[in-house]
Amino acid sequence: MKFGLWDHVDQSHLPLAELFDKRLEYVAAADDAGFYCYHVAEHHVTPLNMVPAPSVYLGAVARVTKQIRMGPLVYLVPLYTPLRLIEEICMLDHLSHGRFDIGIGRGISPYELEHFPVNFETGREVMVEALEAIISGLSNDKLNHSGEYYSYNDTPMELRPLQQPHPPVWYGSTSDLGSEWAGETGLNFVTLGSMEKAKRCVDVYQEAYAKRGAPLTASDDFPGGTAIGAVRHLVITDSVDEAVAIGKPAYDHWYASLTKLQRNNVAGPVIAKSMYEDVGEAVENGLVLVGPPDAIAENLENQIKELGINYLTLGFYFGTLPHEQAMRSLTLFADEVMPKLSHL
Repeated sequence: MKFGLWDHVDQSHLPLAELFDKRLEYVAAADDAGFYCYHVAEHHVTPLNMVPAPSVYLGAVARVTKQIRMGPLVYLVPLYTPLRLIEEICMLDHLSHGRFDIGIGRGISPYELEHFPVNFETGREVMVEALEAIISGLSNDKLNHSGEYYSYNDTPMELRPLQQPHPPVWYGSTSDLGSEWAGETGLNFVTLGSMEKAKRCVDVYQEAYAKRGAPLTASDDFPGGTAIGAVRHLVITDSVDEAVAIGKPAYDHWYASLTKLQRNNVAGPVIAKSMYEDVGEAVENGLVLVGPPDAIAENLENQIKELGINYLTLGFYFGTLPHEQAMRSLTLFADEVMPKLSHL
């Protein structure tokens, strides 16, 4: 088992400069504690995400860490061109000394994308074609691609990635369609949602991946060469009651940010189908874990075995959660939970 961090870097009550400073301190602590990778989201025109240019933010992360891998989960690919992403990926791979991972996605929110000159309905096709061009450009001295959305003819690739042939590629999904495509393409995969929903996505992914038979790029870090993971939020304290008292206001704030687009845009709603408004329901369904380290370890061991995963992406820092509590949860997990689960 490997353990990574998941982070929306969502709006809190802190000034933005202070939020960034504290997040970098948090990631540096995760680096020291032995976490595998730091994954950040990309969203736009929403309080859910204060790093809508993830490459800029991850450039800073690269310079305050030494071991932890990092990457967007995901780049909203329709908002870029393949050439631009290739160049950013190469820069970040070198800034991090070969610790960069690529996450790709189409974007789940029509409200976000309607503020850009892109068509939400064609987002999946654009993403699939863009990935083909990106992999080609990262793997060759010249980019040649002819498709419906992009065309390149002997475009010089003066920037090359440090990792050869290219950095690992990740995809996140909560749908059968997305899970199947990730498996068919051989990508590292992360899902979220209730145990039932996450299990469904993992099963669909594994069935599709088995037919492919090999990863896009194999990694020795994961059995079979690919990561299969789930996202969970955690608040670790001495007791369940204390964790709920600390975590509920932060979760409520985070959920309000998550669903603001839905509330304010009835014409193109963003339905938070994979989450629960009530933190109690989220705990009951396994999305949020609260309490002391021993209980957290037991719960996660059961989830790992039931879901059939080899990776967990954990959110210790969300909403208005105090910085001190995020650091406390991270430290307790690294010291008292991770050693009990790493053998799985």
